[in-house]
Amino acid sequence: MPLEGKTIFITGASRGIGRAIALRCARDGAKIVVSGKTVTPHLKLLGTIYSVAEEIEEAGGHALPIQLDVRDESAIAAAAATAAEHFGGIDILVNNAGAISLADTPNTPAKRFDLMFSINVRGAFFSSQACIPYLKRATNAHILNIAPPLNLQSKWFKDHLAYTISKYGMSLCTLGMSAELAGYGIAVNSLWPRTAIATAAVEVHFPVDVFKRSRKPQIVADAAYVIFNKDSRETTGNYFIDEDVLRSAGMTDFSAYAVMPGATLATDLFLD
Repeated sequence: MPLEGKTIFITGASRGIGRAIALRCARDGAKIVVSGKTVTPHLKLLGTIYSVAEEIEEAGGHALPIQLDVRDESAIAAAAATAAEHFGGIDILVNNAGAISLADTPNTPAKRFDLMFSINVRGAFFSSQACIPYLKRATNAHILNIAPPLNLQSKWFKDHLAYTISKYGMSLCTLGMSAELAGYGIAVNSLWPRTAIATAAVEVHFPVDVFKRSRKPQIVADAAYVIFNKDSRETTGNYFIDEDVLRSAGMTDFSAYAVMPGATLATDLFLD
């Protein structure tokens, strides 16, 4: 099992894509740092860092749940140090934590603007910064940002400018850090889904029809798993799309990932 013994630090791991990546890697016997804010059950949103930790252990992995707000850089540094001490290092970082608001400029309050920038780009930057010292010691180190390709067409900015800039900030981290860290053998890549993914964010911020025409988070997790098993010195600076990654690995049938089999899938944001 390729990821057996590897330590994977995942932000926003209590549900959705973060949880799915954790459980996929756990099947190899990986050591998963389950970081996130949710420590008590939410009325509408399923999952806590502790419930996911239990699922990881049941799947054959090893879990360390850490309550973490990625807006706090000192807390991030402390969490990375705790993880490295507990598991003996960090091999992979997944910057998955995110905030979304699909509002236009007049309807984006400063509080919501700051939340998206603090969690999306700032959280990814400082999580990477905190993990880099440990990743430098790993044999096949990866940073994976759940962020889109840099599509600079104005249509992706005009309706939700603040959100787009915050997500593209993560994408720019991929661009810059992949070059910055190449000499250390640390791969830095982005991964984005071809279709909408059935997460709490899609359920809350998109019409019900979009949720029904989404794919399950497992498709992103399976693509991430393929990326983690690539040579970090040869695979860096890429803006991967989940379906393309799986096609390159030989998969041709994606029907099992559909929330509603046979439905016309909804293409995700930032993709033509």
